[in-house]
Amino acid sequence: MTLECEKELEVLRETFKSGKTREESWRRSQLKNLLRFLEEKEDDIFNALKQDMGKHHVEAYRDEIGTLVKSVNYALEGLKQWMSNKKAKLPIVAFPSSAELVPEPLGLVLIISSWNFPFSLSLEPVIGAIAAGNVIVLKPSDQAPASSSVLAKTIPNYLDSKAIKVIEGDYSVGDKLLQQKWDKIFFTGSTKVAQIVMAAAAKHLTPVTLELGGKCPAIIDSLSSSWDKNIAMKRILAGKFGSCAGQACIGIDYILVEKTLANELGWALGRNGTNGTGRGGTGT
Repeated sequence: MTLECEKELEVLRETFKSGKTREESWRRSQLKNLLRFLEEKEDDIFNALKQDMGKHHVEAYRDEIGTLVKSVNYALEGLKQWMSNKKAKLPIVAFPSSAELVPEPLGLVLIISSWNFPFSLSLEPVIGAIAAGNVIVLKPSDQAPASSSVLAKTIPNYLDSKAIKVIEGDYSVGDKLLQQKWDKIFFTGSTKVAQIVMAAAAKHLTPVTLELGGKCPAIIDSLSSSWDKNIAMKRILAGKFGSCAGQACIGIDYILVEKTLANELGWALGRNGTNGTGRGGTGT
């Protein structure tokens, strides 16, 4: 970690200590500015996703910009309620006392995102962190360099640079960031890297949210007609390859099916473009 980065983190901590991010007006303004970023930089986002992964602009809007716009609007609508105190129930022995649950921001948050949805997986946790009143360091994936560059170069023009910073770099930068003390870490990626994140967080008892890949089966219990079979195949293929060419944690990995249907299902999958094992029949 360079001296410059350490100074940047200190600026973030001082901003949080000032109480600025606790104000509803600040949170609301940052969310609105993020919405403006998504609208004004839509073409830049499309071009970056095309350059990094070859994503078509329709897919890019569906999986990245569109979902983010909905999330920002949802946060703006719910912000006042989320910030409000809520009465807490107490046992009768505490009568006549009263209690409230008071939402409090955690402080300095580190967000490490993944490459396959470089904007949505970066900015979804940013939306939540802003709404909660935190200061933020976002580390985009270096495996999507064009998208990372767009975030690093344009986010400071829209969001409060004394409270929200984007730091680019490879795994070595991520390792150095993890050596710092954080109040919350949000990581999206592989199980292997998650173990490193958890080990680093444990040194400071830092709370961690891990959004990792998993296994996603499709379950078929009956195919009563050829129409059912065709619909099932189309939905399986869409579930597998419809998002980021299958490079998504919700992509279908395998199929659970009755033995009596196994041969029929394998034939149907082969006819529709795979070899029945979940791998593309054309070598994909």
